[in-house]
Amino acid sequence: MKEQVLSYIETIKSVSFEKMDDLETFRIQYLGKKGIIPALFADFKNVAAADRKEMGVLLNDLKQAVTTKIDEAKDLIENLIQHIDSSNDLSLPVSKEIGTRHPLSLVRNEIIEIFARIGFTVEEGPEIEDDWHNFTALNFPEEHPARDMQDTFFIEKSPDIALRTHTSSVQVRVMENNQAPIRSIFPGRVFRNEAISARAHCIFHQVEGLYIDENVSFADLKQTLMYFAKEMFGENTGIRLRPSYFPFTEPSAEMDISCHICGGKGCNICKYTGWVEILGCGMVDPNVLTNAGIDAEKYTGFAFGMGIERITMLKYQIKDLRLFFENDLRFLQQFESAI
Repeated sequence: MKEQVLSYIETIKSVSFEKMDDLETFRIQYLGKKGIIPALFADFKNVAAADRKEMGVLLNDLKQAVTTKIDEAKDLIENLIQHIDSSNDLSLPVSKEIGTRHPLSLVRNEIIEIFARIGFTVEEGPEIEDDWHNFTALNFPEEHPARDMQDTFFIEKSPDIALRTHTSSVQVRVMENNQAPIRSIFPGRVFRNEAISARAHCIFHQVEGLYIDENVSFADLKQTLMYFAKEMFGENTGIRLRPSYFPFTEPSAEMDISCHICGGKGCNICKYTGWVEILGCGMVDPNVLTNAGIDAEKYTGFAFGMGIERITMLKYQIKDLRLFFENDLRFLQQFESAI
């Protein structure tokens, strides 16, 4: 009897089921009134007294094994019925194509990793913003053209609610809710009412950065951005800063990097100048600090912002921005080696 019970236990381990009818047949075979297990328990009285303890344990193990097998098989079959469309031919061979990360995701993660190495944390905020966080707190005057319908997707008027036009709105929220010092970057998706072309889109991605502390200077900004450029594009990369204007920084600058395609000698990518623009930056305007509740007499700071699409196009020599949104496998599979 002992060998018989052990044989049943081993058999149960290898049994598999594909439908409920097979499972019910199995249940009746082992647990039904005339099944194997009730018959074994009925025959237990004939077991020698010295062996009853061992046999009792084995019979209970057998019953537990059958019960567990039934419960597991039932759950598995019910899940298959629920999640698999019966019209699918499960005998067809599976696709061998393996998914890859999107080039924008690859570059976004690389940017985050570079700034994380020098102490920048990551903060995120809502894509639907109010006028205060998207414009007013950032020192945009009432007549600024970015408030016009030609640049912004407004959802409501009075009060103005819009799809955020930059991730600078997250900077305001972080400053409002945290004490200085602050050292963070803000990656995210933004929206502007622009015609779609090879160099522009109504949806794109940004990474902005903010550093606020006592005695922060423009030299700190320059060194931070130089570190980023060399880490992203190579140790031989040079930078230059050109005066510019942004409502939320003063002084402001545009940053160029030496063209890594031609080494600064001149090519069609850099328009034969040897330089390529990649981001805007500047010292945070004291009005912005005050609007966010930070003492502008005690603290200074710098901010910068770049388009992830722009960095990705330069890094991988992509000429048409629209390719990022078309989900063409022939394009995306080129970046498998970059993972």
